[in-house]
Amino acid sequence: MAFITCRDVSFAYDGATAVSGLNFKVDRGDYLCIVGENGSGKTTLLRGLLKLKQPSSGSVLTGDGLKQNEIGYLPQQTAAQRDFPASAYEVVLSGRLSSRGLLPFYSRSDKAEARENMSRLGVLNLKNRCYRELSGGQQQRVLLARALCATSKLLLLDEPAAGLDPVVRQELYREIELINGERDITVIMVSHDIESAVRYASHILHLRREQVFFGTAAEYTASAAGINFLGGSTDA
Repeated sequence: MAFITCRDVSFAYDGATAVSGLNFKVDRGDYLCIVGENGSGKTTLLRGLLKLKQPSSGSVLTGDGLKQNEIGYLPQQTAAQRDFPASAYEVVLSGRLSSRGLLPFYSRSDKAEARENMSRLGVLNLKNRCYRELSGGQQQRVLLARALCATSKLLLLDEPAAGLDPVVRQELYREIELINGERDITVIMVSHDIESAVRYASHILHLRREQVFFGTAAEYTASAAGINFLGGSTDA
């Protein structure tokens, strides 16, 4: 069975349908990009995959040994979160909380995992720096290291490159590609950067308050939805 399977799923927001007609699956090792205009239901879907929101119809199933506490999540940052008064290391280490259960203290292996993920993402030298003093790109790498501390199976990323300059944005996308390819961690990412989505992702899910397209990135670029979206918007 796939990691995640959506069957005839709809989600509502404030009593109105936010997104409907979802029928797709994500297998181990996939890299799925969810694209669409603002308000198309992308973040609502991510919340549903995290079981933070229940579907108004249909079913969201997990399989292939995936447990809910084995999902790493990088949400969109708020202004308050960017000003969080903790060290970069403390932020990353907090990603181990979901695996701690009732244990009150971080273990030696938790701390080693945090340091290892910071090293992989090139931010170990920022270990003792205050998170709010870091640049936008550094903060996102710290948050990605935190998400990796929660999983060896599945990452859910909500606009991880939003607000970054083009060079830093591409560096972050390449890091995510390496995480998917070299560490065999499945990735589901919401992105407005459609050109990078089709360059790096294995699969595309296009939403417009309903499922417009689901398939491989190559199939998407040849589809009517992909041709219109790629050619019709510069800020998608």
